[in-house]
Parts: sequence; C-alpha cells; structure tokens
Amino acid sequence: MFRNTMPRYEVLSETAMAALDKGWRRLVSEVGVEFVSDRALDLFRAAGQRVEDNTVFLDPDFLLAQAAKAPREFDVAARNPKNSIHIGGDSMAFGAVYGPPFVRQGQVRRDATMDDFRNFTKLAQSFDGLDSAGGVICEPNDTPLDSRHLDMTLALQTLTDKMYMGNVVSGVNARDTIEMSSILFGGRDVIEQTPATISLINCNSPLRWDDRMLDAQWEYSSANQPVVLTPFILMGAMSPVTIPAALVQQIAEALSGIALSQLIRPGCPVIFGSFLSNIDMQSGSPTFGTPESAMGLLCTGQIARHFGLPFRSGGAMTSSQVPDAQAGYEALMTMLPTFLAGANWVMHSAGWLEGGLVAGYEKFIVDIEILQMMQAQFTPLEIDEDSLAFDAHVEVGHGGHFLGAAHTMDRFRTCFYRPLLSSSENYERWMRNGGVDAEHRAEKIYQQRLAEFEAPPIDDAIRAELEEYVIRRRAELGD
Repeated sequence: MFRNTMPRYEVLSETAMAALDKGWRRLVSEVGVEFVSDRALDLFRAAGQRVEDNTVFLDPDFLLAQAAKAPREFDVAARNPKNSIHIGGDSMAFGAVYGPPFVRQGQVRRDATMDDFRNFTKLAQSFDGLDSAGGVICEPNDTPLDSRHLDMTLALQTLTDKMYMGNVVSGVNARDTIEMSSILFGGRDVIEQTPATISLINCNSPLRWDDRMLDAQWEYSSANQPVVLTPFILMGAMSPVTIPAALVQQIAEALSGIALSQLIRPGCPVIFGSFLSNIDMQSGSPTFGTPESAMGLLCTGQIARHFGLPFRSGGAMTSSQVPDAQAGYEALMTMLPTFLAGANWVMHSAGWLEGGLVAGYEKFIVDIEILQMMQAQFTPLEIDEDSLAFDAHVEVGHGGHFLGAAHTMDRFRTCFYRPLLSSSENYERWMRNGGVDAEHRAEKIYQQRLAEFEAPPIDDAIRAELEEYVIRRRAELGD
C-alpha cells in the first residue's frame, strides 16, 4: 500500500476552524440528529442524551468524548498478509468503484451482471495500485436480490487475496459477511483481533440515519469491524449550497454516527467519512469533479486530522457518460486533492462513470493510470550524491547528451514512470500502429488482463466451507 509522506495541503485558518466548530455544535444540540432505530435511541438515552421521538439532541462534548475512544490508526487483514493494509497516519489505501447498477463496455451501456462483478474483481486483483476490489463494485442484477451478497462476498474472497468491503444492505447481510470472514480467517475471535473488512455506513442526509444502515452498523461494530460513517451530501439538495454549511452538517452527521459505534462497542475502529459534492443548479443533476467538491475534500482532511480520526474521501469521480476527456479531467480534479489531503481510505478509485450509476471497463484502466501517476508524483525525491549525478556531467561534458552516459544506462529502465495507457509515439508511428486512442487502448488492456488472470491460491477446505455456507444460506433466504 501507499504511504503519503508529502506535506498536507490545509486551507482552513484557525478562525475558520473555530467557526465550523461553533456551527456543528449548534446543529447537533439545537436541531439534533434522527436515528431510526430503537436500539440506537436506547443507547443514547442511557448515555444521558435527550431523545424526542427519533431525534437525539446531542451534547457536543459527549460526541468528542465518544470519538476519542476510537483508535487513531488500525490494521485490516487480507488473506495474503502482504496485501493487508493500515488505516490512518500517512497510509493511503485504494478500492475500486462501489455501487453502480449499470456497466459500460465500449459503446454499450447495460445492466450489470455477476460476470461483470467477477471481471472487475479480477481487474482489481491484477493492479498493484489498488489495495482492494472494494465491495459492491457493481450491482449484479441477474442474481436474486436477497442472496446476491453471498455470491459477491465469495467472489471477493476467492478471486482476490486483498482486503474487501462488507455488505451493508441489511443487518442480515452484514452477519453473513462476518460469518464468511470468520470462515476465511479462522474464526470470529481472529477477525475481532484484527479486522478483515471495512464497511460503508451512509447517512441519509440531512441529519438522518436510517434503520437498514444502522442494523448493518450494529453488526459490524459489535464484531469490531471498521465502519466508514459517511454523510452523503450533494450541496444544494442534501445540504445548503454553501461549502461551510455542508462541512458543518458533515461534521455533525459523521460524529453522531461515530458516537453510536463507540456506544455499541467502545474502542471499535471507525473512519470519518465524506462524500461531498454539489448539484447542477440548472438541471438538479449531481455533479462530480467540481472545484467545490475538491475544496470540500481538502477541508475534510484538515477537519478529520483536527479530531484525530482516519478519514475516507476522494476517488476518481466524474459526471461524464463515457470515458472521454471530461471523465479524465474530472477524475483528476478529485484524485489530486485526495492525495493533497492524504485520505486514508479511498473508494471509487477506478471505474466510476456517470455520477456513479455506471462502472466502466475502459474508465477502470484510465483511472488506474491516474492513480499510478499520482502515487509516483507523491513519492518523495531521493536526493543524494548518486542522484545528483556529478560523474555524468564529467563524462558528457559541455554541449553533449546524456542518452549513452553510464548514469543513464544504469537507470533507463526505472528512472521515469512508465505509462500503462498513455501514448508518446510520434504521429507517423501512431498512425502506422492504427491511430488507436486512449479509450481503445484501455479496452485492449482490460481484455488482456482478464485473459491472463489467474486466481490467487486458496486452501481447498476453506473454499469448500465458504461454498457450502453460500448454498445453505441461499436456501434459507428463499432463493
């Protein structure tokens, strides 16, 4: 995984931080946060918080005290220990796109299938820049709704040896993920010692945590599996239009969710989540890769560090319908501030199209190129006698060139980033080779990766036990 030791880009002054602090404190205490769960309400009530119907009016200092119980850094295990990740500090871990019901393959946009899910899982395994395939890489609409989470989890566990995300559609799905993780890693006590999943718990912004999310959160936090408490904010729709107002709301929602996890199991790992962008005020459509979302991301990083919490944000997001120039520059508009802010857990790092409605095969490769370039760009320079290359100047002298110098010959294979996708051919050579553009080069790359894919080895007894569990649970769920 990648360690980002470059300085963080912080945009908020002490005065601005103080104003945001005052804002979220007022919001949680005067407006409150709604929790559609009797169990959650009972916990808050027992902790001395005022509860009226489903709304909890929260003491700001209580929220801070609860957040302080969460670990600042923690590990998440992969079945291949070399692929285990660290969350927090300088660490950045990257997962693929999450949640689209559709896929785009060339010029075809269609419903996602289980074959697509497995293909994207294989692609995620095949690129070292990604630390995880993620969770719901796409929604396989050709499988039964009540049991598809079993097949998805099985694919993540067997087609990759990287860490994976848990299913959060319901408490039932969360329990199945925990049970299957226990099988894979050798027992629930093992995964409670070192977590094996990260799960996304979205707030129904503004200021509402719904019952399905809370049921899943309860299962994962009870099992000591980290959850990403994420406000889902599109400014102008789910929050006021100003960035400061959205940031205040985001803090209120994230801290209230984090507090609940600590009430469920004190000390369980959590991640301060952010999904912050805006809508097009002419059409009402969600927009991504905007200057406002970039600014919100930079602010979120500074805010999470202020609270001493690891945070999730960023990715390679775009509103574009196809993997065109817009898709590229909007993805970079989100990925660059992701690195500048030092996000610890980055979802949607590869494959996101059309505002998250579509997982794109070619866009997956475009995003891998962006991700790899960012990782190279944010690797600090090694400055020493060898890299200063004084002897090369002595060898070449005045007015010469360095192509054949010993220093160059020793390093030409590794001295520069070698693109996965980009072409630097001159025009004549490019035309002789078919004049292939980036989208079609990406198509060839993903097809080749899938053709060459070999699943990482897994113990036959464990595989059999996982498959038996899936078959039994599918029958119990009625599918």
